[in-house]
Amino acid sequence: MTEPQNSRHLTLAFRLLMAWTFLYAASHQVFDPNFTIVGFLSHTKTFHDVFAVFTAPAIAPTVTFLVEYGHLLIGLSLLFGLAVRVSASFGIALLLMYWMAHMEFPYIENANNFVIDYHIVYSMVLGYLIAARAGHVWGLDAWVEKLPFVERRPGLRALVA
Repeated sequence: MTEPQNSRHLTLAFRLLMAWTFLYAASHQVFDPNFTIVGFLSHTKTFHDVFAVFTAPAIAPTVTFLVEYGHLLIGLSLLFGLAVRVSASFGIALLLMYWMAHMEFPYIENANNFVIDYHIVYSMVLGYLIAARAGHVWGLDAWVEKLPFVERRPGLRALVA
C-alpha cells in the first residue's frame, strides 16, 4: 500500500480500537451464563414490534448465541485483520440494530443524544475500515489474498480484498 505512514497508523489504531470494543462486549456475554438478549430487547420503544419477535422463547436462545459469538468473531477478525470487509459489514449491521433498539425517537438512550450517538460513529469507523482495506494494514488479509487457493477463487478473494 502506498498511502502515507500516518494514514496506515490511524487505520491500524481504528481497527484495534474497534476490535477492543467488540471483544469487550463479547467478554460480558460469552462468559456470562445468564446473558440473554431478552432483557435488552424487551425494553425497546420506537421499534418495539420489530424487536419483540426476537424475544420469543423459541428464537431468543439462537439470537443470544448469534449476538454473543458475533461480537467475539467480529472482534477477533478486526484484531487479526482477517476478513475485515466481512466482519466490519456485520458490525455495522449489528450497531445499526442497537441504535434502533436504543431509540426513543428522536433521542437515542437519553435526551443528550439527538438522532446521532456512538453507534452511528462506530458504524462510520467500520465503514472507513472497509474503504481503507484495513485488513491489509498489518493484518492477515494481505497474506490470505495472495494464497493460491484464494487467488483462484474470485468469490473468496472479494472477502479479503
